[in-house]
Amino acid sequence: MRLARWTTLAAVVALALAACAPTDESSGDAPSDGSLATLTDGILTVATSDPAYEPWVLDNDPSTGKGFESAVAYAVAEQLGFDKDHVTWVSDSFDQIIAPGAKDFDFALNQVSISDERKASLDFSSPYYQTAQAVVTLTGSAAESATTLAALKPLRIGAMVGTTSLTSAQETIAPATPVQVFNDNDQVKQALTSGLVDAIVVDLPTALYITAAELDGGIVLGQLPDSAGGDEFGIVLDKDNPLTSSVSAAVDALRENGTLADLETEWLTDAAGAPVLK
Repeated sequence: MRLARWTTLAAVVALALAACAPTDESSGDAPSDGSLATLTDGILTVATSDPAYEPWVLDNDPSTGKGFESAVAYAVAEQLGFDKDHVTWVSDSFDQIIAPGAKDFDFALNQVSISDERKASLDFSSPYYQTAQAVVTLTGSAAESATTLAALKPLRIGAMVGTTSLTSAQETIAPATPVQVFNDNDQVKQALTSGLVDAIVVDLPTALYITAAELDGGIVLGQLPDSAGGDEFGIVLDKDNPLTSSVSAAVDALRENGTLADLETEWLTDAAGAPVLK
């Protein structure tokens, strides 16, 4: 009887120890060790706008991972320890994303430029994209077939006053006639559609948007070389979010290992048809 009691006691202790022993989370689907304080335990909630435009998100569906910002979001999630099955998306307008106060997301990607004014009420990751300058024209214009900087030089070029776009047009294209200067990008677009200029220079995100949504027959001819120095896009988090440092570290790791550059080439240069003009 004593042996039986000792055997039973040993079995109970063994079961108790097994229940208390740490589990190897790397062998399951759980994405993290629980150290990251997300809105929903074990789930990373990411926001973008609806509609979301190409090439940032393809087919208005960020969950596919197709499109630059969608792909960046999943790459950051992986760095944080969340696989694709543990990422969920919510839709918020641009104004909702940048508004002060509590958020319904852990972080958001929506082409939000980092600025001191916004940093007063929001947290930003380190930049995941720095805007380049691009040349836009229309189907049927004199610039339609231009594929080099030399082909742009004899053409009439327009840009907005006081912008990196204007400086890049003047210094990189250096057209034969002075760049025509306008007060804002609406006037720049009107100059193009009315035939006052053959092509315009705007930042690449603007170029991609206006050719997709605003210009009938709009064409992105390509990016100007060495034209970085415009706005920097950052991942948005609510102010003093404990996730901010981890998200920034993830972005930095993706920059250092070349992933951000690869995604930029895949979705903004190749897929969006915006090669670097030479």
